[in-house]
Amino acid sequence: MLKGIVSYVVVVTNPRIICLGEILFDLLAEQIGQDLEAVSDWTAYPGGAPANVACAAQKLGTHAAFIGCVGADEPGDHLVELLESVRVDTTGVQRHSTATTRQVYVLRSETGDRSFAGFGAATDTFADTYLNSANLPSQLFTTAEFLVLGTLELAYKATREATFRALELAEQNNVKVALDVNWRPMFWPNPEEAKPLIQELYKGVDLLKLSEEESTWLFQTEDAGEIAHRDDTPDAVIVTAGGEAPVSYCFGKHEGKVPPFSVAVVDTTGAGDAFLAGVIHQLCRRGMGCLDNEEMVREIVTYGCAVGALTTTKPGAIAAQPTATEVDLFLNHYLINL
Repeated sequence: MLKGIVSYVVVVTNPRIICLGEILFDLLAEQIGQDLEAVSDWTAYPGGAPANVACAAQKLGTHAAFIGCVGADEPGDHLVELLESVRVDTTGVQRHSTATTRQVYVLRSETGDRSFAGFGAATDTFADTYLNSANLPSQLFTTAEFLVLGTLELAYKATREATFRALELAEQNNVKVALDVNWRPMFWPNPEEAKPLIQELYKGVDLLKLSEEESTWLFQTEDAGEIAHRDDTPDAVIVTAGGEAPVSYCFGKHEGKVPPFSVAVVDTTGAGDAFLAGVIHQLCRRGMGCLDNEEMVREIVTYGCAVGALTTTKPGAIAAQPTATEVDLFLNHYLINL
């Protein structure tokens, strides 16, 4: 059963955000709180962190492009159809003739938290591992303001090369780079290779987003300011947390914490991706000069929290993403009820 293909009316211009990486199907367990062996029904929802960010930004009103590889199969057709229905630029989508489009089994707890339970095949056999660096559409980088990357692409030779080629194009065109670490050991054929590759990657970015677990793993702290003040990290760092814990942020000399919004959680899949899309959407809308203003920095992080919170109120990473109007109404309601 396919969910999440809905049309959105967006004025298409040159993409301001490029998201490079995986697009796939999350197979969400219909039996809540059960182990893999006990689940009998799964519902397919489009997902994949970079694709989630592209779609979320597009729904908020900032034109985005997606670069990635899917199979020349029916699931790949559905995913391209989804991107096009949301008006995401698909110039950079490649199709592999033999490798299949990835799917991942996702278990859900009683509280809406999810855990990945496998792929049904070897992780390095899917089409997203074959993104060809030679075929990246360089013209997209001439008008873009942000390149959004994850780290899963570093796990495979072809996509690793494509990632670093995209970094070169971003540097040549003065495109800011945002990195969401998105550490998922199950995607790596050799997980022990991950840390040095991730450390090499984050040295070349402008905005680093991590979960608390990732920040502890890489930096032995959950404080965004401590991370941002290191010599080998960007000046802009965000550390997100689940549950009721606040988001820690540091943008240059402005740092602080923003508490999460209290909502009825159905599914947390893609919430962090929606959060990042909200932050970058605001940076594109307000301009990078806004980072000199402490109040605006906090407003940007708060906006991201609202986008992420709303995404948890429905199942599916992309299907649940809000529009800008929905976010504005949510924030206005929250401020009225303070």
